[in-house]
Amino acid sequence: MNPLEIIAVALGLANVGLLVRRSIWNYPFGMAMVTLYCVIFWQARLYGEAVLQVFFFIVQGWGWWLWARAGGLTRMVRVEWMGWRGQVLSVALVASSSLGIGWAMARFTDAALPYADATIAGASVVAQVLLAMRRVENWALWIAIDVLSIGVYLARELYLTAGLYVVFLGMATAGLVVWARAARQGGAIAT
Repeated sequence: MNPLEIIAVALGLANVGLLVRRSIWNYPFGMAMVTLYCVIFWQARLYGEAVLQVFFFIVQGWGWWLWARAGGLTRMVRVEWMGWRGQVLSVALVASSSLGIGWAMARFTDAALPYADATIAGASVVAQVLLAMRRVENWALWIAIDVLSIGVYLARELYLTAGLYVVFLGMATAGLVVWARAARQGGAIAT
């Protein structure tokens, strides 16, 4: 077992657990996790996901700043639903990035599972931005990403990471329920 993967799994559990609770303190755990996963995914020739970790690190810093500005240092942040235009734009961004990145990786690299890797990468970019903006729909997208990721990680023999994503799937489902309830009630409920 890869010791980096074990540490990354523990950091990931803390990160998502705090996200479900709408706690700003998810960000330091998430930033440490993505740093380790950058190395792990590169070694597994999942280049799209390795580069994605650099993006995650930057966007998590941005999200930390946004959540602090939204009062996250003193209380749980307020969450909201997207409008239909935002939902359509999100789906279009996922589809176009998945096809474009997948084609480029299939054509120019030795990437394992280039289209699945690209779909995870493209959808994760959109989901992470929605998360930073505190939109409930981020959780629905993470659920889809988790399902696809489990299959990819099993295929690449990243069994601990696949197990982590099974847990993430459950946590994302809980996150969707909790955040949807909070949005319906104006974001004021405790988790």
